[in-house]
Amino acid sequence: MSKLSLSLLLAAGIAVSAGADARELRIASGAPPPHPATSHLYNGLAKYLPEESGGALTAIFLGPEVVSLGQMKDALQTGLIDVGNLLPLYFPAELPNFALAGELSLSARDPYAVAAALTEYTVNCESCQKELSDFGMVYLGSGSSDPYRLLTKEPVVTADDLKGVRLRSGGAPYSRWAEHFGAVPVAISVLETFESMSQGTIDGTMASIGDLLAFRLVELVKHVTPVPLGTYFSTCNFCVAKGTWSELSVDERAALLRAANRANFDFTWRWGYDFPAIAEKAARDAGITFHEPDPALVEAARAFAIEDRKTAARIAKERFGMEDAEERVAEFVALVEKWEKISEETGRDRDAMTQKVWEEVWSKVDLASYGM
Repeated sequence: MSKLSLSLLLAAGIAVSAGADARELRIASGAPPPHPATSHLYNGLAKYLPEESGGALTAIFLGPEVVSLGQMKDALQTGLIDVGNLLPLYFPAELPNFALAGELSLSARDPYAVAAALTEYTVNCESCQKELSDFGMVYLGSGSSDPYRLLTKEPVVTADDLKGVRLRSGGAPYSRWAEHFGAVPVAISVLETFESMSQGTIDGTMASIGDLLAFRLVELVKHVTPVPLGTYFSTCNFCVAKGTWSELSVDERAALLRAANRANFDFTWRWGYDFPAIAEKAARDAGITFHEPDPALVEAARAFAIEDRKTAARIAKERFGMEDAEERVAEFVALVEKWEKISEETGRDRDAMTQKVWEEVWSKVDLASYGM
C-alpha cells in the first residue's frame, strides 16, 4: 500500500486494529459510507473479526477512494487487499455461475431467503468453487437488497407509462424487463445514477429504495412504484484473496468465516429491510409520491420473471456452454423456495437466519480443504 493511501486511511479514522501480534487484514467494500455494504457489511466484519478470533485477526478498512467496486478484482488479485466486496456481474465471462444467478434476479422476493439460497448453492457447487479458485478467490457468502422498485421523475403506474422511459439498469435481467415493457434500459454504474438523472440522461432507475439515501437520489426522484423487480443478490460479499486464505490457519479461517456470516446477515437485514424503511420515511418526508401499480402491470411483471428463467438458462448455454443450465436453474429456484419457508418460519429474524445458514451450510464445510 502506498504511504499516501495509508495516510488517507488513518486521517479518515477508519482503521481498526488491536494487539501487535494480531494479523491485520486489509478489507474494502467499494461503497460510500452510507451504503449498507460499508456501514453494516464491512464495518460489521471489522467489529466481529477480533471477537471471533480472540484478537488474532483484525482489519483495516480501505475506502472507495482507494479501491472502488470496479477495481475490486485487481485489488484482490494483486494483493492490495485481503478481503473485498466483489460484484460478480462486473465479470460475467470469468464467473459464469454467478452470472447465471444474476440472470435470475427477477425471481427473488425475500432478501434473507435468496441470500441464503445463493450461499448454499455456491458453497456446494463444484464448478462454482473451481471458477472462484481459478479467479484466485475464496467465497464467504452473499447478501441481498430489498425488492427493487421504480424510482422515477414522472409517475409510472401502468404498463403504458413505461413506454419510452429511460431507466438505469443494473444488469441484463433488468434490461430485458425494461425492453419487454417498452422502456429504454441504460447500463451505467450505480455511482453515476445521480449525475445521469440530474443531467436528464435517464428518467429514473430500477433500484433499491435505499439508493434514495445512499446515492442522494432523494434530491431528484419524484415518484416511487413498487413493481416486483426482484432483488440484487448476485454478490460475493466477502471474497478472500486465495493467497491470504492459504496463509490462515484452520482456526483463523473459522473465525473469519464466523465473522463473515454474522456480517452477511447484518448487511441483508440493513439493505433488505431496515434501510428501505428509513429511506421510505425520508422519501415521504421529502414529498416523494408513492404509487400503487396497476394490478395488470404487477401480474405481467410476475409472469415475465418466471418466463425469464428460460432466457437465463438459454444464455448460460449459449454464452458459457452450460449444457445443464435448466437443471441448475431448477436447483437454484428449489433452494430459494426452501429458504423462503425457513425465512417465514423464523419470522424473518436476523439472528435466527444467521444461525440457520451456519447450521445448514457452513458447519458442514471442511475448512482445511475449502477454497484450496
